[in-house]
Amino acid sequence: MEKQPGVLTRNPHTVNTWKAQELYYLRMQRIKEKMERGKTEENQYESKRKLKVCVATCNRADYSKLAPIMFGLKNQPEEFELEVVVLGSHLIDDYGNTFRMIEQDEFDIGSKLHTIVRGEDEAAMVESVGLALVKLPDVLQRLHPDILIVHGDRFDALALATAAALMNIRILHLEGGEVSGTIDDSIRHAISKLAHYHACCTRMAEQHLIAMCEDHSRILLAGCPSYDKLLSSQRRDDFMDIIKSWLGDKVKDRDYIVALQHPVTTDIQHSIKIYGLMLDALISFNKTTLILFPNIDAGSKEMVRVMRKKGIEQHPNFRAVKHIPFEQFIQLVCHAGCMIGNSSCGVREAGAFGTPVINLGTRQTGRETGENVLHVRDADTHNKIYHALELQFGKRYPDSKIYGDGNAVPRILKFLGSIDLEEPLQKTFCFPPVKDPISQDIDHILETQSALAVDLGGTNLRVAIVCMRGNIVKKYTEPNPKTFEDRMCLILKMCKDAMQDAVNFNCRLLGVGISTGGRVNPQEGIVLHSTKLIQEWCSVDLRTPISDTLGLPVWVDNDGNCAALAERKFGHGRGVENFVTVITGTGIGGGIIHNYELIHGSTFCAAELGHIKVSLEGPECSCGSQGCIEAFASGMALQREAKRLHDEDQLKEEGMDMKLAEPITAAHLIRAAGNGNSKANAVLQKASMALGVGIVNILHIVNPSLVILSGVLASYYQAPVQHVITERALVSAQSIKVVKSELEEPALLGAASMVLDYATRRTY
Repeated sequence: MEKQPGVLTRNPHTVNTWKAQELYYLRMQRIKEKMERGKTEENQYESKRKLKVCVATCNRADYSKLAPIMFGLKNQPEEFELEVVVLGSHLIDDYGNTFRMIEQDEFDIGSKLHTIVRGEDEAAMVESVGLALVKLPDVLQRLHPDILIVHGDRFDALALATAAALMNIRILHLEGGEVSGTIDDSIRHAISKLAHYHACCTRMAEQHLIAMCEDHSRILLAGCPSYDKLLSSQRRDDFMDIIKSWLGDKVKDRDYIVALQHPVTTDIQHSIKIYGLMLDALISFNKTTLILFPNIDAGSKEMVRVMRKKGIEQHPNFRAVKHIPFEQFIQLVCHAGCMIGNSSCGVREAGAFGTPVINLGTRQTGRETGENVLHVRDADTHNKIYHALELQFGKRYPDSKIYGDGNAVPRILKFLGSIDLEEPLQKTFCFPPVKDPISQDIDHILETQSALAVDLGGTNLRVAIVCMRGNIVKKYTEPNPKTFEDRMCLILKMCKDAMQDAVNFNCRLLGVGISTGGRVNPQEGIVLHSTKLIQEWCSVDLRTPISDTLGLPVWVDNDGNCAALAERKFGHGRGVENFVTVITGTGIGGGIIHNYELIHGSTFCAAELGHIKVSLEGPECSCGSQGCIEAFASGMALQREAKRLHDEDQLKEEGMDMKLAEPITAAHLIRAAGNGNSKANAVLQKASMALGVGIVNILHIVNPSLVILSGVLASYYQAPVQHVITERALVSAQSIKVVKSELEEPALLGAASMVLDYATRRTY
């Protein structure tokens, strides 16, 4: 074919090539579009697929926290796929084979791993961690979960977190950020560092996690999952059936103790000692006690030996058990008179019921607690623990929700659903500040809980800050005004000044105690009648105006009664069932303690010891009568006789006249007698005989085991009074000792003791 000029012609072969290429590109475009549509559909499928969650439980305690979450996951099958792994002490017969309760809850257990090396010592714990690390990789590789939920601070949980972290499996850690003061802290914080997400129980735990560099966006403040079940089931109608099934038919609501003590692996010998002292205290306290066996930590075997050596399993007051289902256990804790030990249940779950708790040792040091928890960090004998039982048993505290409000599980499930699996596993860090926890501690109580003590004397008005140990932190003294209005104004001013200083001294004031002369109605806080030394001081309501102004509770009593209370709490009367305190000062007064209690009498004039008559005749007394002890032996009586002798020019020392410029006092009389003045000596012998005879009468009426002389004349009267008792008392009373008080400020200390004994829940 001839080619025409200016006309483009195609080669048939070239045309066919172009068509083939065009078809190829069209076909490739269709394949690419199809692949993109497939990838989009695959991504959509990936975004909608179930989140595969593996829950691993190691013991009965962590299952009580994990079970509510497991039920929540199981009830949402469209969103979550639940896998359950059981290991640790769940599978040991000595600890109750508690895996069965998981099966009873109808959970399918995907894997059971025997990971515990028996021995219950430090080496066995390490070997158990190693055994778990050997067995866990196969299980995790087979299950291939999206996320593993680990609880708490157990060595088994550390093995779980280590294995999952190394296998790039995301970890949600429950109850991280808490502080308990033992090796558990190190394990818990190590797990937190391995974990990618956190569900903590308290605001403080959240702050601790932030301070440990954890990403705030990956921390959920959820509350404790066990509270969800606990708060919803604490008021069961059949609680008495549960209690009786474990403790017998005779037990009563709030009249038994729940004891649960675990070893502290960093100080095993000390924890064994505390455990033995706890058992001794419980035996002495003589209440029905449900005691659970300790956990599997190092030292538990020795603790069980201590329990068996003391015969606890055979003791009629004790019921020793290895395991109690959680639903029943919370009923037993809820209705107990007290819980004792070092279990986290005491400082966490028990607070939800207001159950009194005594936490022993250091295992929960630093953990947040409600006001229901009293700490006993250390003890050399069982007495401190016994005293804590006296303080706590049978009390009820306000319910605490520090660890949860019953809605933790919905929050955790929502948090799980929000996890982006495309998000990188690498953690980011920050360093905010963290606050220290504040908790109730028995040693802290003794140091900081204090009282304002007021002593209204004839001459001076004194106010003091007195701590629980009886130490006077600071004292204020002013002349006692002569009028009622001026006196009340001065009392309030001095108390306000003391309250300001108490803040600087870190003293927590519990109330105001007032010691005053005269007859007092302590029930109403009213001074009924006063001595002549304090003017305008009859029918005075002290409690109402002082309490209303200061915002503190107020107690009022007679100065003699306060001296007896001071001896009972801080002096020779500690632990003495029956004793009498006699004040030998300006007047004569005192107080009687009978069966550990102060006697007031039907009209509040019991123990007016100065007005016991020892003579039908004799000097006139300030009460208007004659022949009272006070008219013979008080400081005023001795001063009166000293002035008489001085006026008669018979108050001499070693033949020298005592022409004194200063006022004559009882001290001059005593000094003259000591230097051989027969007239002065005769006066003092008569006074000593009157006081001694009066005290003999007291011994024959109330039969105390001890007489305590207090006041400025006590050191002089002690020996003569003891001599009179030996000569004139009945044979059965002649051996009763007379001792001199060692308290420098009995009135102030007695006023303080009213506050400290009332406010710390002891009987007054």
